[in-house]
Amino acid sequence: MFMNISDQHISFIYFIVFGFLMCMSMLLFGYVLGGRSYFYKIPHPFESGIISVGSARLRVPIRFSLLAILFVLFDAEILYLYTWSVCVRDLGWIGLLKICFFINTLFMALFYLVKNNIFEWIVSK
Repeated sequence: MFMNISDQHISFIYFIVFGFLMCMSMLLFGYVLGGRSYFYKIPHPFESGIISVGSARLRVPIRFSLLAILFVLFDAEILYLYTWSVCVRDLGWIGLLKICFFINTLFMALFYLVKNNIFEWIVSK
């Protein structure tokens, strides 16, 4: 009826318990050692240590969002290059040809983006 607890289960239980204790200790230290302001209690947002001025509803050009999406895409493609570099010896010439095709596709996409002025911040009229 009793389960045999292996060393892996005990290690996992220790990991969970110590992780919980670490989180609780950081919260406790922050509460005990943190500074308090008793006089300035206005229901306004408080970010980065300064009081917000103006409206938070700013119009951000779509170019910023597009550049962020492109950064994420190219960053994810770097992960593919990293995994290829880990097992490059096992893949042989076929793997080399496939990664050359992949890099060529990346460069074609990059040249297309440069040609269409995606990376220019100031739009010339």
